Amino acid sequence: MGVFVMPSLGADMDEGKLVEWLVKVGDSVRRGDVVAVVETQKGAIEIECFEEGTVESLNAEIGQVLPVGARLATIRKPGVAGPASVPELIEKPAAAAPRLARPTPLPRPPMPDAKPLASPAARVRANQLGLDIAGLRGTGPGGAVLLIDVEKASEALPGTTLAAPPEPETAAVAPGHVGKPGLDINAMRQAIAAAMTRSKREIPHYYLAQTIDLQPAIDWLAATNATRAPEARLLLSALFLRATALAAHKVPEMNGHYLDGAFRPGKGVHAGLAVSLRGGGLVTPAIRDTDRLGLNQLMAAIRDLVDRARIGRLRSSEVADGTITVTSMGETGVDSLTGVIYPPQVAIVGFGAPVRRPWLVDESILPRTIVTLTLAADHRVSDGRRGAKFLSLIAAALKDPEAL
Repeated sequence: MGVFVMPSLGADMDEGKLVEWLVKVGDSVRRGDVVAVVETQKGAIEIECFEEGTVESLNAEIGQVLPVGARLATIRKPGVAGPASVPELIEKPAAAAPRLARPTPLPRPPMPDAKPLASPAARVRANQLGLDIAGLRGTGPGGAVLLIDVEKASEALPGTTLAAPPEPETAAVAPGHVGKPGLDINAMRQAIAAAMTRSKREIPHYYLAQTIDLQPAIDWLAATNATRAPEARLLLSALFLRATALAAHKVPEMNGHYLDGAFRPGKGVHAGLAVSLRGGGLVTPAIRDTDRLGLNQLMAAIRDLVDRARIGRLRSSEVADGTITVTSMGETGVDSLTGVIYPPQVAIVGFGAPVRRPWLVDESILPRTIVTLTLAADHRVSDGRRGAKFLSLIAAALKDPEAL
C-alpha cells in the first residue's frame, strides 16, 4: 500500500486545509494526477499524487486542517489484491496531531431550499464565472459540486477564458483577508516573515552585486518583438530567467537544497519566479527544467504560471520544487534589491529596474539602459569567487541575447 500525505509546500507551511477531493475510492491514479485541493497561506494549491494505483481509502475530511505529513489517502499499488468491494471510508485523523485536526461532518444531501453542497474552491470559481451553483451537477461526496464540475460547466460558456478569469467586482471577504476570497494576505505575510526569519537566523548569507549594460538585450528584444503579434512577444523577464538558469546549470553550487547538514544539488534547474498577487502577497512557483526551455517556451510558461498563481490554481510541484529563486522589479522600481534566501534553497537572484544612465562604451560616454543584478547565496555551499563567476555568466548571456 502507498500512503498519500499532506505535502510540504515550502518552509513557510506547517499545515494545510483540505478543501476538495478530486478522486473517490476505487479511482485509478497515476503519478502527477491532481487528486485534491489544499488551502494554505499561499492560496488553494492543487495537490499531485506521487503514487500509482487505486484509491483504497480517503483518510481526511473536507474542511479538516492537517499538519504536513498527515495521511490524506491510501493508494493500493498495481498488482496488489484488494477487497472485492471497497467502501468509501473517511478515517479519523491520527492521534498524533489532535491539536491540528478539525474534523467536520461528512456532506449530506441538501434538504429542500437548503444551500447546495459545494466545496469552497468551487463556490469561488462559480462566483467568478457568474454560474449558479444550484444548477450544476456535482460529482463529489453526497453530490457536492467540486471545482472540476464548475470548470466543465464553464467550458460551454461563450467567450470564457479559463486561464485568466475576471476578478469579482465585490466579494465577501473575512476579516484579515485582502484580495480574492480564500486568500488571507495577513496570514501569507506572517508565513513569509517566519520563513525569512528562519532563513536569516540559520543561513550564513553573503551578497554580491554587478551593474551591467543591458542595451544589447533591449535592442534585440525590440527588433524581435517588432515582427510578432502582441500575444507572442517576449518580455525582459524571460531573458532574465533564461540567463539565470543557464548560469545555474554551469555553477551547480547555486542550484539545489541544503538539507540535514548537507548540500543536495538540484537534479534540474527549476527556477522559482517571484509573482506578486493582486491585493498583495507573493508566491514563487517554479518552472521545471528552466534551462532546457527556449525563450518562446519559457515565455509561454511564465504567462501560464502568472495567470494561475493569481487565480489560485498552482500545483504542489510548482510550489515545492524550486531550486533557485529569481525576482525582478519589472520596468519600474528601485535600482537594486537584496534578497533573502528561501530555505532550503541556497541562492536568490534579484534584478533591479532597468534605467537609462551614461555608460562608457569603447571610450565614449553614451546613454544606455543598465540593470543591477544581485546575488544572495549560502556560504555553507559556495563563496564569493563562485558567486562572482555566477553573476558574470548571467551578464555575459544578457550581452549576447541571440545565444539565449
